Amino acid sequence: MTGSPVGDLVLRRVSVVDPAAATLTPRCRIRITAGRITEITTDDDIPAGEGELDGEGLVAVPGLIDCHVHVTATNAALGTLPDESPAYVTAQAGRILEGMLRRGFTTVRDVGGADFGLAAAVEEGLLAGPRIFFGGKALTQSGGHGDLRPRGRDVADHHYAVPGLGRVCDGVDEVRRAARDEIRRGAHHLKIMISGGCASPTDRIDSLQFSDEEIAAIVQEARAAGVYCAGHAYTAKAVNRGLALGIRSIEHGNLLDETSVALFDRHAAFYVPTLVTYIAQLDGTTPDNVEPWQRDKISSVVDSGFHALELADRAGVRIAFGTDLLGSMHARQSEEFALRTRVQKPDAVLRSATTVAAALLRREGELGVLTPGAYGDVVLARANPLDDIAALADPAHGIAHVVQAGIRRS
Repeated sequence: MTGSPVGDLVLRRVSVVDPAAATLTPRCRIRITAGRITEITTDDDIPAGEGELDGEGLVAVPGLIDCHVHVTATNAALGTLPDESPAYVTAQAGRILEGMLRRGFTTVRDVGGADFGLAAAVEEGLLAGPRIFFGGKALTQSGGHGDLRPRGRDVADHHYAVPGLGRVCDGVDEVRRAARDEIRRGAHHLKIMISGGCASPTDRIDSLQFSDEEIAAIVQEARAAGVYCAGHAYTAKAVNRGLALGIRSIEHGNLLDETSVALFDRHAAFYVPTLVTYIAQLDGTTPDNVEPWQRDKISSVVDSGFHALELADRAGVRIAFGTDLLGSMHARQSEEFALRTRVQKPDAVLRSATTVAAALLRREGELGVLTPGAYGDVVLARANPLDDIAALADPAHGIAHVVQAGIRRS
């Protein structure tokens, strides 16, 4: 990514976290030049000078990465999005993106909804927000998880400017055409709905979606273009099938089992749980309207999500950070950190939002680390998240400053 607003900045007297090694190095100076880290050295006790940021008592953490977002999901009633003005949805997305940046997320992977225009608006500084790795519209079969028409509606507006999250395509020829078109529009990855889901009105959680031949065709097109496929899946059968057919990241996966976790390493794949979205939709503390049928579906998978995470963590699966929030629930993004510590140790949770997430994005050494050559993305926390993840789970109190590409954002 080039052309983004970048800055020069020196951070003084900070303690630097290395997520991979789970270590903390005190008293460091971080120099950022033209948006990239150029130097990290031991610092002295001289206070910061003009144009420098004094990090005395603060902990420098790599900019956070959320690998499962929908920044254009401006409300929980996803089926109504196609009826909204694209201009209105973009304005709402701008507010969502700005909130993410304030919470320390300097990079996100959008897995349905964001496109090249929204990514460019952030890159060029027209909107404040995390850099966006986007997949365009998620690919879904008729009646699949991304087909949000109610049972009584036959007509769908397939114009690409309609701000829905999914793209209906059926048959090998159609899915190839859809995959190629998303790639033509600049997609960094392709999202495939390979099982039922909680937000779709006409399918079951345990349904298998797309034929083997259709999935294989999409994966083939992605590989030919040098991108990869993310797969929405819940059950072990859907997860295992997706991994065998070449899906590189499994999203949600609440109902996976022991047979599933063994396949992640075999296929060099990633797992992206999204625990907070279920809690946020069930506890009734947000104004977004969640339909009764959605609540029933969510209730059937919420507890199993923690069990799936435990299985994957114990097996050494590469687990990336994701949230999958909708509408006003985006404000609860950071709660995912606290939820994961019910199962994982704080250092593992931190890696999921830094080094593991960067590996999923194929940006190792550039994102998720504080080292020369990496983007100058730094979260200055008030406590060491290796000891207590609360510094990131409660950003209003735990985060002092956010720096993105050398520019102070908060």
